[in-house]
Amino acid sequence: MTPIFNKEFWLKAWEKDKETDTYTVHRGFSTPEYWDRAAASYDRNKEETKSRRLSKTLDLFQRKDLLFRGMEVLDIGCGTGTLALELARQGARVTALDFSQGMLDQFRQAITPDIRENLTLIREDWHSIDLAERGWKQRFDLVIAFMSPGVAGPEAFFKMMAASKKGCAVRGWAAKRNHPVLAVLWEKIMGTVLEDAPQSILLKINLLFSLGLFPDLTFDPVEWDQNVTVEEELAGQMAFFRKVSDKSEAELESVIRPYLESLAENGRIKRTHTGLTATAVWRLDSGI
Repeated sequence: MTPIFNKEFWLKAWEKDKETDTYTVHRGFSTPEYWDRAAASYDRNKEETKSRRLSKTLDLFQRKDLLFRGMEVLDIGCGTGTLALELARQGARVTALDFSQGMLDQFRQAITPDIRENLTLIREDWHSIDLAERGWKQRFDLVIAFMSPGVAGPEAFFKMMAASKKGCAVRGWAAKRNHPVLAVLWEKIMGTVLEDAPQSILLKINLLFSLGLFPDLTFDPVEWDQNVTVEEELAGQMAFFRKVSDKSEAELESVIRPYLESLAENGRIKRTHTGLTATAVWRLDSGI
Protein backbone atom coordinates (compact mmCIF):
# COMPACT_ATOMS: atom_id res chain seq x y z
CA MET A 1 0.00 0.00 0.00
CA THR A 2 1.37 3.42 -0.90
CA PRO A 3 2.01 5.70 2.11
CA ILE A 4 -0.60 8.29 1.11
CA PHE A 5 -3.36 5.72 1.66
CA ASN A 6 -1.85 4.27 4.85
CA LYS A 7 -3.37 5.73 8.00
CA GLU A 8 -0.66 4.32 10.29
CA PHE A 9 2.09 5.88 8.15
CA TRP A 10 0.70 9.38 8.72
CA LEU A 11 0.02 8.80 12.41
CA LYS A 12 3.65 7.75 12.87
CA ALA A 13 4.81 10.77 10.89
CA TRP A 14 2.74 13.01 13.15
CA GLU A 15 4.28 11.36 16.23
CA LYS A 16 7.77 11.88 14.80
CA ASP A 17 6.97 15.58 14.46
CA LYS A 18 7.40 15.84 18.25
CA GLU A 19 11.17 15.57 17.72
CA THR A 20 11.33 18.83 15.74
CA ASP A 21 11.52 22.56 16.48
CA THR A 22 8.03 22.80 15.00
CA TYR A 23 6.59 20.82 17.90
CA THR A 24 8.54 22.88 20.44
CA VAL A 25 7.29 26.12 18.86
CA HIS A 26 3.76 24.76 19.06
CA ARG A 27 4.21 24.20 22.82
CA GLY A 28 5.18 27.84 23.20
CA PHE A 29 2.00 28.91 21.44
CA SER A 30 -0.20 26.43 23.33
CA THR A 31 -0.87 28.29 26.57
CA PRO A 32 -3.79 30.56 27.49
CA GLU A 33 -1.27 33.04 28.89
CA TYR A 34 0.40 33.50 25.50
CA TRP A 35 -2.91 34.16 23.73
CA ASP A 36 -4.17 36.43 26.51
CA ARG A 37 -1.10 38.58 25.85
CA ALA A 38 -1.44 38.32 22.07
CA ALA A 39 -5.11 39.32 22.06
CA ALA A 40 -4.29 42.98 22.67
CA SER A 41 -2.44 43.21 19.33
CA TYR A 42 -5.10 41.45 17.21
CA ASP A 43 -7.43 43.07 14.68
CA ARG A 44 -5.70 46.44 14.74
CA ASN A 45 -5.52 46.87 10.98
CA LYS A 46 -7.60 45.95 7.95
CA GLU A 47 -4.84 43.93 6.27
CA GLU A 48 -4.73 41.50 9.18
CA THR A 49 -8.49 40.94 9.02
CA LYS A 50 -8.46 40.84 5.21
CA SER A 51 -5.88 38.04 5.32
CA ARG A 52 -8.56 35.76 6.80
CA ARG A 53 -10.48 35.88 3.49
CA LEU A 54 -13.98 35.57 4.89
CA SER A 55 -15.89 35.61 1.60
CA LYS A 56 -13.64 32.94 0.10
CA THR A 57 -14.06 30.81 3.21
CA LEU A 58 -17.84 31.09 3.08
CA ASP A 59 -17.74 30.08 -0.59
CA LEU A 60 -15.76 26.96 0.38
CA PHE A 61 -18.39 26.03 2.96
CA GLN A 62 -21.22 26.67 0.51
CA ARG A 63 -19.56 24.50 -2.14
CA LYS A 64 -19.68 21.58 0.29
CA ASP A 65 -23.28 22.40 1.31
CA LEU A 66 -21.99 23.37 4.76
CA LEU A 67 -23.50 26.85 4.97
CA PHE A 68 -27.22 27.28 5.68
CA ARG A 69 -29.49 29.13 8.08
CA GLY A 70 -30.09 27.36 11.36
CA MET A 71 -26.98 25.19 11.07
CA GLU A 72 -25.05 24.32 14.25
CA VAL A 73 -21.35 25.21 14.22
CA LEU A 74 -18.53 24.49 16.68
CA ASP A 75 -15.54 26.83 16.38
CA ILE A 76 -12.49 25.37 18.18
CA GLY A 77 -9.99 28.08 19.06
CA CYS A 78 -12.31 30.87 17.94
CA GLY A 79 -9.90 33.67 18.91
CA THR A 80 -11.39 37.14 18.50
CA GLY A 81 -14.33 35.61 16.64
CA THR A 82 -13.92 36.91 13.09
CA LEU A 83 -15.25 33.75 11.43
CA ALA A 84 -17.78 32.89 14.14
CA LEU A 85 -19.30 36.37 13.89
CA GLU A 86 -19.69 36.09 10.13
CA LEU A 87 -21.27 32.64 10.38
CA ALA A 88 -23.72 34.01 12.96
CA ARG A 89 -24.63 36.79 10.51
CA GLN A 90 -25.35 34.07 7.95
CA GLY A 91 -27.90 32.57 10.34
CA ALA A 92 -25.76 29.84 11.92
CA ARG A 93 -25.91 29.05 15.64
CA VAL A 94 -22.27 29.06 16.70
CA THR A 95 -20.67 27.57 19.80
CA ALA A 96 -17.32 29.38 20.03
CA LEU A 97 -14.65 27.76 22.17
CA ASP A 98 -11.33 29.21 23.29
CA PHE A 99 -9.06 28.79 26.32
CA SER A 100 -7.94 32.45 26.24
CA GLN A 101 -9.98 34.94 28.26
CA GLY A 102 -8.24 37.80 26.44
CA MET A 103 -9.39 36.53 23.05
CA LEU A 104 -12.96 35.98 24.26
CA ASP A 105 -13.08 39.46 25.80
CA GLN A 106 -12.22 40.96 22.40
CA PHE A 107 -14.76 38.68 20.75
CA ARG A 108 -17.56 39.85 23.07
CA GLN A 109 -16.86 43.49 22.24
CA ALA A 110 -17.55 42.77 18.55
CA ILE A 111 -20.94 41.07 19.06
CA THR A 112 -23.86 43.17 17.81
CA PRO A 113 -27.42 42.83 19.19
CA ASP A 114 -28.79 41.27 15.97
CA ILE A 115 -26.59 38.15 16.30
CA ARG A 116 -26.20 37.84 20.08
CA GLU A 117 -28.68 34.97 20.33
CA ASN A 118 -26.77 33.03 17.65
CA LEU A 119 -23.54 32.91 19.68
CA THR A 120 -22.50 30.87 22.70
CA LEU A 121 -18.99 31.60 23.99
CA ILE A 122 -17.21 29.03 26.16
CA ARG A 123 -13.86 29.44 27.85
CA GLU A 124 -12.32 25.97 27.92
CA ASP A 125 -9.48 23.92 26.48
CA TRP A 126 -10.61 21.59 23.67
CA HIS A 127 -8.46 18.82 25.17
CA SER A 128 -10.54 18.85 28.38
CA ILE A 129 -13.91 18.63 26.60
CA ASP A 130 -15.77 15.33 27.09
CA LEU A 131 -18.00 14.94 24.01
CA ALA A 132 -20.28 12.33 25.55
CA GLU A 133 -20.76 14.32 28.74
CA ARG A 134 -21.74 17.45 26.80
CA GLY A 135 -23.84 15.63 24.26
CA TRP A 136 -21.52 16.80 21.49
CA LYS A 137 -20.96 13.50 19.65
CA GLN A 138 -22.06 14.16 16.06
CA ARG A 139 -23.79 17.26 17.45
CA PHE A 140 -22.69 19.91 14.93
CA ASP A 141 -23.28 20.38 11.22
CA LEU A 142 -19.84 21.97 10.86
CA VAL A 143 -16.79 21.90 13.14
CA ILE A 144 -13.97 24.33 12.36
CA ALA A 145 -10.48 24.91 13.75
CA PHE A 146 -8.67 27.77 12.02
CA MET A 147 -5.07 28.48 13.06
CA SER A 148 -5.89 26.68 16.30
CA PRO A 149 -3.38 24.95 18.59
CA GLY A 150 -6.32 22.96 19.93
CA VAL A 151 -6.15 20.34 17.16
CA ALA A 152 -2.38 20.07 16.77
CA GLY A 153 -2.35 16.34 17.63
CA PRO A 154 -4.12 13.27 16.20
CA GLU A 155 -6.34 12.61 19.24
CA ALA A 156 -7.72 16.17 19.23
CA PHE A 157 -8.15 16.02 15.43
CA PHE A 158 -10.16 12.80 15.57
CA LYS A 159 -12.25 14.24 18.43
CA MET A 160 -12.99 17.23 16.22
CA MET A 161 -14.42 14.92 13.55
CA ALA A 162 -16.37 12.95 16.16
CA ALA A 163 -18.23 16.15 17.10
CA SER A 164 -19.48 16.66 13.53
CA LYS A 165 -22.38 15.02 11.73
CA LYS A 166 -21.78 16.67 8.35
CA GLY A 167 -18.38 18.28 7.83
CA CYS A 168 -15.23 19.91 9.14
CA ALA A 169 -12.74 22.59 8.16
CA VAL A 170 -9.20 23.37 9.31
CA ARG A 171 -6.70 26.07 8.46
CA GLY A 172 -3.00 26.24 9.34
CA TRP A 173 0.42 27.35 8.19
CA ALA A 174 1.36 25.41 5.06
CA ALA A 175 4.95 26.61 4.65
CA LYS A 176 7.71 27.92 6.84
CA ARG A 177 6.44 31.08 8.49
CA ASN A 178 8.71 34.03 9.07
CA HIS A 179 9.17 34.86 12.74
CA PRO A 180 10.76 38.33 12.58
CA VAL A 181 11.42 38.61 16.33
CA LEU A 182 11.09 35.05 17.57
CA ALA A 183 13.83 33.63 15.34
CA VAL A 184 16.51 35.91 16.79
CA LEU A 185 15.37 35.34 20.36
CA TRP A 186 15.24 31.58 19.77
CA GLU A 187 18.91 31.56 18.80
CA LYS A 188 19.84 33.72 21.80
CA ILE A 189 17.86 31.65 24.31
CA MET A 190 17.78 28.12 22.87
CA GLY A 191 21.27 28.23 21.35
CA THR A 192 20.27 26.92 17.92
CA VAL A 193 18.90 28.29 14.65
CA LEU A 194 15.12 28.00 14.58
CA GLU A 195 13.90 25.36 12.13
CA ASP A 196 10.13 25.74 12.16
CA ALA A 197 8.55 23.89 9.24
CA PRO A 198 4.83 23.74 10.07
CA GLN A 199 3.72 20.27 9.08
CA SER A 200 0.56 19.80 11.13
CA ILE A 201 -1.84 20.97 8.41
CA LEU A 202 -0.07 18.84 5.80
CA LEU A 203 -0.21 15.81 8.08
CA LYS A 204 -3.92 16.41 8.62
CA ILE A 205 -4.57 16.61 4.88
CA ASN A 206 -2.64 13.42 4.12
CA LEU A 207 -4.32 11.61 7.01
CA LEU A 208 -7.70 12.57 5.55
CA PHE A 209 -6.69 11.10 2.19
CA SER A 210 -5.68 7.86 3.95
CA LEU A 211 -9.15 7.71 5.52
CA GLY A 212 -10.87 8.13 2.16
CA LEU A 213 -11.92 11.70 2.94
CA PHE A 214 -10.96 14.07 0.14
CA PRO A 215 -11.07 17.71 1.21
CA ASP A 216 -11.36 20.78 -0.96
CA LEU A 217 -8.05 22.63 -0.52
CA THR A 218 -7.03 26.25 -0.96
CA PHE A 219 -3.68 27.94 -0.33
CA ASP A 220 -3.37 31.64 0.42
CA PRO A 221 -0.34 33.90 0.98
CA VAL A 222 -0.81 36.26 3.91
CA GLU A 223 1.00 39.41 4.97
CA TRP A 224 0.20 42.09 7.54
CA ASP A 225 1.97 44.50 9.85
CA GLN A 226 1.60 44.74 13.59
CA ASN A 227 2.67 47.71 15.65
CA VAL A 228 3.01 46.96 19.37
CA THR A 229 4.65 48.47 22.43
CA VAL A 230 7.84 47.00 23.86
CA GLU A 231 5.90 45.92 26.93
CA GLU A 232 3.24 44.13 24.85
CA GLU A 233 5.90 42.29 22.88
CA LEU A 234 7.87 41.48 26.03
CA ALA A 235 4.81 39.97 27.71
CA GLY A 236 4.13 37.73 24.70
CA GLN A 237 7.72 36.58 24.26
CA MET A 238 8.07 35.88 27.98
CA ALA A 239 4.90 33.76 27.91
CA PHE A 240 6.24 31.83 24.92
CA PHE A 241 9.73 31.12 26.27
CA ARG A 242 8.50 30.19 29.75
CA LYS A 243 6.94 27.16 28.08
CA VAL A 244 9.87 26.07 25.88
CA SER A 245 12.96 27.10 27.91
CA ASP A 246 14.31 26.02 31.28
CA LYS A 247 15.77 29.48 31.98
CA SER A 248 14.52 31.50 34.93
CA GLU A 249 12.21 34.48 34.62
CA ALA A 250 15.09 36.86 35.31
CA GLU A 251 17.35 35.17 32.75
CA LEU A 252 14.67 35.33 30.07
CA GLU A 253 13.95 39.00 30.63
CA SER A 254 17.67 39.85 30.66
CA VAL A 255 17.87 38.50 27.08
CA ILE A 256 14.47 39.49 25.70
CA ARG A 257 14.07 43.06 26.95
CA PRO A 258 17.39 44.45 25.62
CA TYR A 259 16.79 42.91 22.21
CA LEU A 260 13.28 44.32 21.96
CA GLU A 261 14.46 47.75 23.07
CA SER A 262 17.11 47.66 20.33
CA LEU A 263 14.32 47.19 17.75
CA ALA A 264 11.97 49.82 19.11
CA GLU A 265 11.30 53.29 17.79
CA ASN A 266 9.55 55.57 20.24
CA GLY A 267 8.79 52.59 22.43
CA ARG A 268 7.07 50.58 19.69
CA ILE A 269 8.02 47.61 17.52
CA LYS A 270 6.72 47.13 14.00
CA ARG A 271 6.54 43.53 12.78
CA THR A 272 5.70 42.25 9.32
CA HIS A 273 4.09 38.83 9.25
CA THR A 274 4.19 36.73 6.08
CA GLY A 275 3.34 33.14 5.36
CA LEU A 276 1.21 30.68 3.42
CA THR A 277 -1.95 29.15 4.86
CA ALA A 278 -3.81 26.05 3.76
CA THR A 279 -7.53 25.52 4.27
CA ALA A 280 -9.16 22.08 4.05
CA VAL A 281 -12.95 21.56 4.01
CA TRP A 282 -14.46 18.08 3.89
CA ARG A 283 -17.72 16.20 4.31
CA LEU A 284 -18.05 13.26 6.69
CA ASP A 285 -21.53 12.07 5.73
CA SER A 286 -21.70 11.81 1.96
CA GLY A 287 -18.32 12.55 0.35
CA ILE A 288 -19.71 15.57 -1.53
